[in-house]
Amino acid sequence: MAVLPLFIESVKCGFPSPADGHQEQLELEEYLIRNPNATFLLRASGESMVGIGIYDGDLLVVDRAESIVPGRIVVVRIYDEFTCKRLIRHNGVWWLKAANPAFKPYPMPEDSEIFGVVTRNIHDLLKV
Repeated sequence: MAVLPLFIESVKCGFPSPADGHQEQLELEEYLIRNPNATFLLRASGESMVGIGIYDGDLLVVDRAESIVPGRIVVVRIYDEFTCKRLIRHNGVWWLKAANPAFKPYPMPEDSEIFGVVTRNIHDLLKV
C-alpha cells in the first residue's frame, strides 16, 4: 500500500490558511482499515443514505469485526441482497433507517444478517 504525505495542519473550508510545508507520513491502508482480515469494500447504490453523505457509486469500507451497536451504519444482507442503513433499536427490535426522508424505517427481517459496520465512505468528488 502507498504511503502518502499528510500535512500536519488541517485545511480550512473557509478562509485560506497556508500549510507551510509541515507534513508527516500517512499509510492510507492503516487509516482506512482497522481490521484487515475482516474488512471488505462494497460499492453504494441508490439514494437512501444521501442524508449522511453516502451517494450512488461511493465506495464503502465495511468491517465485520466492529461492534454492532445502535446508531452505526451497517450493511445488512436481506434475502441474498445487501442494503446499507443506520441501525436503530426500537421496542427491543432492530430497525433499519435510511438517511433520506423519502424512505421509511423498517424492522430487520428475522432471516437477515448484519454483515458488517461501515467505517469509511470514499466519495469521488470528480464525479459530482
